[in-house]
Amino acid sequence: MPTEFRNEPLTDFSKEENAAAMRAAIEQVKSELGREYPLIIGGERTKTETQFDSINPANRTQVVGKFQKATKELANRAVEAAYETFQTWRSVPAEERAQLLFRVAELMRKRKHELSAWMIYEVAKTWPEADGDTAEAIDFCEFYAHEMLRYASPQPLTKITGEENHLEYIALGVGAVIPPWNFPCAIMAGMTAAAVVTGNTVVLKPSSDAPTIAYKFFELLEEAGMPPGVVNFMTGSGAEVGDVIVDHPKTRFIAFTGSKEIGLRINERGAKVHDGQLWIKRVVAEMGGKDAIIVADDADLEEAATGVVQSAFGFQGQKCSACSRAIIDARVYDPMIEKIAERAAKIKLGDSADANTTMSAVINEKAFKSINGYIEKGKAEGGRVIVGGGSDGEQGFFVEPTVIADVKPGSTIEQEEIFGPVLAVIKADDYDDALRIANDTQFGLTGAVYSTDEAKLERARNEFHVGNLYLNRKCTGAMVGVHPFGGFNMSGTDSKAGGRDYLLLFMQAKVSSAKVGATRKRAEAGTAI
Repeated sequence: MPTEFRNEPLTDFSKEENAAAMRAAIEQVKSELGREYPLIIGGERTKTETQFDSINPANRTQVVGKFQKATKELANRAVEAAYETFQTWRSVPAEERAQLLFRVAELMRKRKHELSAWMIYEVAKTWPEADGDTAEAIDFCEFYAHEMLRYASPQPLTKITGEENHLEYIALGVGAVIPPWNFPCAIMAGMTAAAVVTGNTVVLKPSSDAPTIAYKFFELLEEAGMPPGVVNFMTGSGAEVGDVIVDHPKTRFIAFTGSKEIGLRINERGAKVHDGQLWIKRVVAEMGGKDAIIVADDADLEEAATGVVQSAFGFQGQKCSACSRAIIDARVYDPMIEKIAERAAKIKLGDSADANTTMSAVINEKAFKSINGYIEKGKAEGGRVIVGGGSDGEQGFFVEPTVIADVKPGSTIEQEEIFGPVLAVIKADDYDDALRIANDTQFGLTGAVYSTDEAKLERARNEFHVGNLYLNRKCTGAMVGVHPFGGFNMSGTDSKAGGRDYLLLFMQAKVSSAKVGATRKRAEAGTAI
């Protein structure tokens, strides 16, 4: 067991031995594409009459895996299996549960490139983006294992004369874990690991756009010694299967990451009490953002332009933390536009399996059409496309990195989450105006400010209403344990994944109080008899 938590290093692919290892992993995974995968309920592999395909967004004719469309009956069975297993799993000592995660992390570390290669094919992540996703998944497993040991240790309470008091954190019950496709290893593994290490059991329903990597993680859990039924693997329609596990009276909590619309729907459904339900369901939700980077008139423009472009177009802009708005002081607006355009134009769009690719396809045809619709809307509302704007959906779902300047505050692409490679650039009158524009949104996830004026940075700390604020650096790339992640308002429940309070969301506190001496007197009385 690691003595203390350390973030997993990212791979340096400029070293030939690392690049060669990744190429080998990509070829290995390529040979396994198209296989069929079952549901897993209580450890039992199950297939259904109907299946669906997970496809490569960069090559829409390439099937990554075939998965089962679960029925309502099977979804109910999965919750029941998880509930039955919970009766024993909750009593497993925290040390043993933590050791399971340490073993999983070590297995992931040994197969790091293989896991990354699955994401390269399934969600079109570039080499560095996939590597970062896998590293974060390892971090989540190890960090939450350490955190569980901390929570399982004696908790500080105020002492009083005549009593011995003890506080312990106990598991909630069965959890529905519904992760997104954009971090299909890291967020999926993190949500699942947090639920399991705290003594809960899980019905894991991955996104239909990224089920393969979730299945591969499930296999690692089994290999590490997870008992049957602790995690149950369920694929199928969210409206069908997802609703069943959310609504089930034996479901105790729902952990969700995804769109605002679905998150609010889950929150509403979770609030309803069903026949036989003994608790108020807990919902842990992270629902996206409309993140902004402010560039003040005294900023280092070179650094700011690099940070904006990296934040806007990393993984095709498909991060809830992505910079979708650059708010620039009017006094440096024109030179910043030039620097942003220059950097965006150098992005290499192509197949994610190619090491030279720096941006690849968006996740699916629905996203492809939606993103193109937003680009047209931006132009119709007076925006000026200075980079990109084109797309090609024939081979894969490719949308060029697109920068739209002269976007007006309050316009559609300045307010709505696009979740694609589209950057709206807004001119602010001054720093006051920039902060006002940045906060004028229903979201509050991430944000950044570039300025050399400490007074402006301090104002941002106090006035920029986001869960994760970055100063003179990009607004993406939160690291487990370093930048606990979660936002305000319609960005979710501010769950702070990768932080010291995250596991509390999956537990409840129980206090026991004993009168000092009472136990001894009863024992003496029993001896006398």
